[in-house]
Amino acid sequence: MKALILAAGYATRLYPLTKNFPKSLLKVKDKPIIDYILEKVLLVPGIDEIVVVTNSKFAVQFRKWARLQQAGKRISVLDDLTKSNETRRGAVGDIHFAIDKKRMKDDLLVIGGDNLFDGDLNKLISFAKKKNGPVIGVYDIKSKHEATKYGVIKLNRGKRIVEFREKPSKPQSTLVGMCLYYFPKQKLDLVKEYIKDKKGKRDATGFYIEWLRKKVDIYGYALSGKWYDIGDYKFYNQAKDVFGLKHRS
Repeated sequence: MKALILAAGYATRLYPLTKNFPKSLLKVKDKPIIDYILEKVLLVPGIDEIVVVTNSKFAVQFRKWARLQQAGKRISVLDDLTKSNETRRGAVGDIHFAIDKKRMKDDLLVIGGDNLFDGDLNKLISFAKKKNGPVIGVYDIKSKHEATKYGVIKLNRGKRIVEFREKPSKPQSTLVGMCLYYFPKQKLDLVKEYIKDKKGKRDATGFYIEWLRKKVDIYGYALSGKWYDIGDYKFYNQAKDVFGLKHRS
């Protein structure tokens, strides 16, 4: 199994903090955001390689970070060859880029490089293997107003996704999709198919999930505890105040 950490965005909503520094390397308390993610990934015994996909602007900084890690597993940094927010590949584009460049043939765990969460990845993967299909991590945000900022999910009793709406004005639930995915190796080619089919919608992974839902059964696994999708100063400050305090060493 491979783990892919998405860190190729330009984080313009966090300027000037991220103008010349990658968001995933910003610190929450005493360590970078990506370190919290790495700790979670290292608890998954089946993962034999961790791939960080970034851009040309920040590749040097991530390679320096990777050299300092003593993870016991291979960490690869992949430059997606973009140099600006205007030319970015987008999240789905970077997933496709990584699968293609690394010639991935294994099950794949994908995590957004700006996501901090408490949940157990082993439980999500175990759930995915029982379902034998793609799985997205979901979170009950407990506010329909806040849900309008995310992809909103409706599950049936078997936890299969029966509806996925990207940033709806009137959400039907408070269950939202995280940037946390498990794709069985048999389904990796569907990313390439989506890229060809939906050339203009490579950034929001929600569009891919809604497209994928119509092709195969895809399931949602609810994670408990805290979750921060660090997209702007508000959530970055919240993460520093709450998540970092809880996880201090």
